[in-house]
Amino acid sequence: MTMRNGRTVRDLRRENRTAVLQRLYFDGPLSRFSLGPATGLSSGSISNVVAELVAEGLVEEAGSVDSAGGRPRTLLRITPGSGFMIGVDVGETRVRIELFDLTLTELARTERPLAIDSPNPHDRYEVGVVVGHLREGIAEVLRIADVPAERLLGVGVGVPGIVAHTAEDGAVVHGQTIGWDAVPLERLLRESVALPATVPYWIDNGAKTLGQAEMWFGAGRGARSAVVVLFGSGVGACVVTDPMGPGRAIEWGHLTVRVRGRRCRCGAQGCLEAYAGAEALLERWREAGGRPPAGADEETALAAMLAAAYPAEAEPDATAVAVLEETAEYLGAGFADLINLFQPERILVGGWAGLQLGARFLETVKGYASEYALTYPAARVGIDMGTLGPDAVTVGAAILPLADFFGRGGRRAEAETAEEQPAWASTVRERAAH
Repeated sequence: MTMRNGRTVRDLRRENRTAVLQRLYFDGPLSRFSLGPATGLSSGSISNVVAELVAEGLVEEAGSVDSAGGRPRTLLRITPGSGFMIGVDVGETRVRIELFDLTLTELARTERPLAIDSPNPHDRYEVGVVVGHLREGIAEVLRIADVPAERLLGVGVGVPGIVAHTAEDGAVVHGQTIGWDAVPLERLLRESVALPATVPYWIDNGAKTLGQAEMWFGAGRGARSAVVVLFGSGVGACVVTDPMGPGRAIEWGHLTVRVRGRRCRCGAQGCLEAYAGAEALLERWREAGGRPPAGADEETALAAMLAAAYPAEAEPDATAVAVLEETAEYLGAGFADLINLFQPERILVGGWAGLQLGARFLETVKGYASEYALTYPAARVGIDMGTLGPDAVTVGAAILPLADFFGRGGRRAEAETAEEQPAWASTVRERAAH
């Protein structure tokens, strides 16, 4: 049945289920009585939706609360074990894989280091190696938590680069800085990872998954708009204009901050990443006479640089201090561009390098941002650290299938017919049959 506004009864039921699930997820446990004003639904609609969700095992009772002069009211909450998600962070030094229940409680995790001893930095991201890490890691976390693969709502994967979608290959990654040229990652995972064909993959930019996590559970909660920046070997950002929406990844690290400046690993000159990314920051320290620990990975080397610049007792390393102060100014100018372009309510800093750097000189960066930005938007933005730590990208990746699940009213995506599936799906089915 189609209503006058074009929505069907099925659409209305799905929207009602979504509203109840989201309120229980973010504000629960709640009673049926409290769900009415929280969702704007009538008491009859609440009763019908809750009855469905309880019957399906998505919602369960969670005690009771006294009411004003009446019987105690039963509290309801999301059932943690009614679904599971996997979140993956294809990072710069490792691949991290985590399994979560429906309430995003971590059940299992594993990490696979990426090689760092090759003279060619692209070697660490060799596609076959990364796919192998995902294949082994996904099997491992399912085994550790004893969760059947059939109960997965999906696998979310955060990657460096731009993600496009094609009918033939699904998600395709264009990671220019890591040497990935149109890598059909979704097809490769479906061919390699032993998961049912009905389990969806959600592959997106890592800065975007970081932004999703901070907006749902971290420092972005309550903000109407935000830019969440990710500092690692490189630099990225996610612009969020809808607190519940997925945000939009932008290649902020490849904004030109100096014409004919340093060569960036993307091939262009003068990118912000060529001055503020951890890889470039350590290279600039080395060029200025600094001595990063031999053979150390970037996380260890950056920690050593910060320790040299800000020692507990010894004299500060003047070279490290000078490079870091210059970096703070570049970052402040980059933040000013974000402020002028998007006028966000908040700018939040995350990523492994951001967590190290921000604690040391975020206040200095704020000063430069105010100096370079327009006065009006600069006075109305808060610049702070993200609160979810190094796991934010994997949490955000796991939110991708969870958000889709809620958007469908707590129902799994219907299996595509053979005619609707992309071309590579038939190949996967044929290989599985043999």
